[in-house]
Amino acid sequence: MERVVVTGIGLVTPLGTGTRETWQALLAGQSGIGPITRFDCSTFRVRIAGEVKGWDPSAWIEKKKLKELDRFMEMALGAAAMALSDARLELTEEEKFRAGCFIGNGVGGLFSLEKTKETLLTKGPTKVSPYAIPTIIANLAAGQVSMAHGLKGPSYCTTSACSSGAHAVGEATEWIRRGKVDVMVAGGSEATITPVGIAGFEAMLALSKRNDDPQHASRPFDRGRDGFVCGEGAGIMVLESLARASKRGARIYAEVTGYGASSDAYHLTQPAPQHEGAQRAMRMALEDARITPDAVDYVNAHGTSTPIGDVEESRAIAAVFGENATKKKLWVSSTKSMMGHLLGASGAVETAVCALTIADERVPPTINLVDVDPECTLDYVPNEARQRRVRHAMNNSFGFGGTNCALVLSRFEG
Repeated sequence: MERVVVTGIGLVTPLGTGTRETWQALLAGQSGIGPITRFDCSTFRVRIAGEVKGWDPSAWIEKKKLKELDRFMEMALGAAAMALSDARLELTEEEKFRAGCFIGNGVGGLFSLEKTKETLLTKGPTKVSPYAIPTIIANLAAGQVSMAHGLKGPSYCTTSACSSGAHAVGEATEWIRRGKVDVMVAGGSEATITPVGIAGFEAMLALSKRNDDPQHASRPFDRGRDGFVCGEGAGIMVLESLARASKRGARIYAEVTGYGASSDAYHLTQPAPQHEGAQRAMRMALEDARITPDAVDYVNAHGTSTPIGDVEESRAIAAVFGENATKKKLWVSSTKSMMGHLLGASGAVETAVCALTIADERVPPTINLVDVDPECTLDYVPNEARQRRVRHAMNNSFGFGGTNCALVLSRFEG
């Protein structure tokens, strides 16, 4: 079975456009959350989100191409171009047949769907753009990236709500492990800061209403949390077989060693008691990585800042990691405290954060954690980054419908 390594990372997040920009902001404990500017939300109960500021797709995409793209596709193309450049990856025409692209997305082109419906109602069906469907369907982030870079291996979208990006990385890893491909461009992208997106989550009472204090609205594991904050962005990684990466002398951030996936089969939105399904995903990932719970130094938690979710995830981590967690040897943080919840992109962005944590030997904090919920009993790296040589890191990603994904990234030791 082939070993799989991370050789390139591209990030577009509410903290900045670029991997370095996002990583430095995370380590500094900065918040990327603010008032919504993408539409008039004055009548909404929730008026804050984690928007990507100053996004300019022209740095990566020809102007004439933009009519084919929704915002989530634009950000995927930008992040993929950054990741490929970061990896210094050059593929021959023959090698492109063994290079593919999986990009997860939870919803698809919601902005384009809303715009198309408005055109249909106000101007009639003859005025609907011929690009309406291609801008709406979820798989065209992967499709557009594949076309842009000539990736002729497998190309598809994993759609599993907020686990979508993590599942894309896990499935890409499996393709390389089986020897079916040598290179995968994998991750997630999402852009749902739209009237329907915000109104829908608002109606579910899922969002924080701290409109007057947006930078402190996302507060995972804090007693005062009142819901998550919607974010947008993209996270793309270049995954390669170790044999190929070593042969070309590539810089390696980390190795992907474990992948676990499960279903709660319990409830539409609420986790199973004790987050039993998440426990199974985490244990599966540890078994796949062939490591024991005490070998893991850091968990990037799903940690959305919801009252039930944070408690149940904390209990699940404690159950899986035992004394490594309860005696606070294991460090856990939620970077959603700074970026908000990037939905289908979150698992990919946060897996990339695990790779950067291993490579840089620094652990990003959970900000806004000033009054820890007594039911959340772990070390959440409150408010300030810490230094640590991380041997193994886990990313947790869970989604509506009870879908769970856990990934283990490990320090590359040769």
